[in-house]
Amino acid sequence: MLNTIIHGDPTDQPPLLIAHGLYGSARNWGVIARRLSDERQVIAADMRNHAYSFWNDQHGYSELAQDLAEVIDSIGGAADVVGHSMGGKTAMVLALKHGNKVRKLVVADIAPVSYGHSQIKFIEAMRAVDMSHVERRSDAESQLADQGVEKALQSFFTQSLDVENKKWRLNLDVLAHEMPKIMGFPEVSGNWDGPTLFLSGAASDYVLPEYRDQIRQMFPAARFAKIPGAGHWLHAEKPREFEAAVRTFLNA
Repeated sequence: MLNTIIHGDPTDQPPLLIAHGLYGSARNWGVIARRLSDERQVIAADMRNHAYSFWNDQHGYSELAQDLAEVIDSIGGAADVVGHSMGGKTAMVLALKHGNKVRKLVVADIAPVSYGHSQIKFIEAMRAVDMSHVERRSDAESQLADQGVEKALQSFFTQSLDVENKKWRLNLDVLAHEMPKIMGFPEVSGNWDGPTLFLSGAASDYVLPEYRDQIRQMFPAARFAKIPGAGHWLHAEKPREFEAAVRTFLNA
């Protein structure tokens, strides 16, 4: 099963499962998870091929959703779910294929569509880091900077760096091979009519107005909200606003 970080104890509220995005980890969500755990138990998962979870040659959304379903089964069989980017697509497929396991769904800055851009350049940047010259995270950040990776992403990527063993805790080869699946969205029949919030960064172009009809076909109860001044990494850029929006939706 996926590696998880558990925040807080079970309460009379449903547990909350958090699914991170590409190149992320459960640790990235520590601050928000701890704050939300004042009302409910929060479980942040490391997705397959990331951080401390298992590596596998398959990285499609059906497999990723099955991983989350197994985590939910281990914590009582039903949960609220928050997913960002790749984790948001996974959460959507989870709701569509395992709808009885999801009570409320928050999809953070992603839509159930295929995107034309690729994240492969960051894999190439991480592959290019010369580990023989890495004694601390800042050494890797400096090498990433030399390749044009922006400051915020340098810090984000190196959270998945195993400095002691001089390797990435990311299965870069499989993520590169499976990138078309990651950037796409599978054909899933049916819909899920549970409460769904599509929460986006106002400065992001990942959830465009023209996607709303398609979203509502899959998620008829979908609501939409934007966080001013935030881009795609809305939970990192505006953590208090993100937390407040999620809390309000879950408690409504």
